[in-house]
Amino acid sequence: MANEILTDLKGENNTAFGQLYKAYFGMVNHFVTNNSGRNADAEDIFQDTMVILIQKLRKDDFELTASIKTYIMAISKNLWFKKLRHVGREIEFTDLHDNQFFEEINTAIEEEKSYKDKLQTFIHQVSKHCQGLIHDMFFKEKSIEQIQKDYGYSTKHNAQNQKHKCVEQIRKVKENNKN
Repeated sequence: MANEILTDLKGENNTAFGQLYKAYFGMVNHFVTNNSGRNADAEDIFQDTMVILIQKLRKDDFELTASIKTYIMAISKNLWFKKLRHVGREIEFTDLHDNQFFEEINTAIEEEKSYKDKLQTFIHQVSKHCQGLIHDMFFKEKSIEQIQKDYGYSTKHNAQNQKHKCVEQIRKVKENNKN
């Protein structure tokens, strides 16, 4: 059956789409809806999967080495994970009706603000050199190679050692503030 469907898809036979939909949409829908998605998302992912499958089938060098079910799920999973990464898993607040949920979010935000405020206080108590280095590494997300270049360290190892020393300064400040 699978070979017939693949041949029909190559030949633009629309009944093959229906057969694939009946056979495999349910598992794609189950996967997407169990991973932060909705039915509409699953439909979009399935359609995109079909487009990719057809494009691959029409290439002369394409050879299906797994079952069609496995191939469809692999494409669908990759597309869904890519979409989640791209969208950043935005929450639609119109779907949320639980006040406790909003209270938990507000509490988490307040705790994060408090943490960031404390961290800023600790950072301001270390040497100016370490303040700059920590800011560049953790807030500007510069690589260790970029830190090495910007700060004139002769080796990557020296830059990593300095980073470690600066982090230790912050730990000591934090410990002193606990007492």
